[in-house]
Amino acid sequence: MTLPLVEPDLEWLRQGRRLIDVRAPVEFVQGALPGAINLPLMDDEERRQVGICYKQEGQQAAIALGQRLVTGGIRRSRLAAWEQALEAHPDALIYCYRGGLRSQIVQQWLADAGIVQPRIRGGWKAMRQALCSRIDAAAERPLLVIGGLTGCAKTELIQQLDTGLDLEACARHKGSAFGRHPLPAPAQIDFEHAMGLRLLSVPGPCVVEDESRHIGTVNVPLAFWHAMERAPRVRVEMPLDWRLARIHKDYIEDLWAIYAGQYGEWLGWALMRKQLSGALGRLRKRLGSARLARLQRLQQLAFREHEQGNPQAHEAWLAPLLTEYYDPMYRYQLEKQDKTFLHVGDWDSCLAFARDWQDRQPQ
Repeated sequence: MTLPLVEPDLEWLRQGRRLIDVRAPVEFVQGALPGAINLPLMDDEERRQVGICYKQEGQQAAIALGQRLVTGGIRRSRLAAWEQALEAHPDALIYCYRGGLRSQIVQQWLADAGIVQPRIRGGWKAMRQALCSRIDAAAERPLLVIGGLTGCAKTELIQQLDTGLDLEACARHKGSAFGRHPLPAPAQIDFEHAMGLRLLSVPGPCVVEDESRHIGTVNVPLAFWHAMERAPRVRVEMPLDWRLARIHKDYIEDLWAIYAGQYGEWLGWALMRKQLSGALGRLRKRLGSARLARLQRLQQLAFREHEQGNPQAHEAWLAPLLTEYYDPMYRYQLEKQDKTFLHVGDWDSCLAFARDWQDRQPQ
């Protein structure tokens, strides 16, 4: 039987097609395709042994070893997992690293069980190249950068735009010392894939938030970062009380909702306190010992007040954090970069300007 192949088309990702990644778990955690589940042909140790055999004795010996390692009950359990996934998603596509031997073996075992399922030609590598090409292409198109002081709701502005690319969402990080997401950060590859996936829906101009190249644990791809540095800018300006309310929502309300939903109230509260106190402590060099000690006291008092039903108490340490740390740092960066802005105004006027800008760009 000729086993079916499909081309490495990004339309599969746009459609949200279920993908079955048959690489080993260690490969999967280093970066997978969006929407993929990991149902490996070999576990990490089996893959390691087969890899050593391949280097020392060649492909045929490695294949034979793999067949000996994945046999009997192990083979039946893995076949059952693939069958269960395909029962839930009959149109799923199979892939391995290059769409070669491993995915072909899985196809053959499924075919022997009466299930004919396609694999992606070129596998993970071909699809990744296509996603990265999408990012490189976006770097060559018109780009607008939204800047402004911390708390100006720049991310929300990006999210209002059809052409917006939310880099912080792709990174699962808000791009600041207090921006760490409670859920694990993505691998660099997964971050790039999330960018590429979003850009499938942004074929023309693109609007992004002003970020450093490093967002949490990941880096903006170099070509796209250089495009951001060259791009025209808009600056949002909002009063302190408005920004303080936004910071409170981001750093306290939204963070608590995620922690409580993920871990429950008791453990979620302990983890949230640990994250916020740790984030403040990491600013020691920038704040200085005396200022840090003052903010830490205010933060601990706010935690106690929060436990008593007064979450607004956090404003006592968030306000000086804005005025004594974030605002001076942003203004210093502005002076250092010597950037010019196409428009400076409040949130609504910047949103209107960005919409008008995107409408005027060639598609």
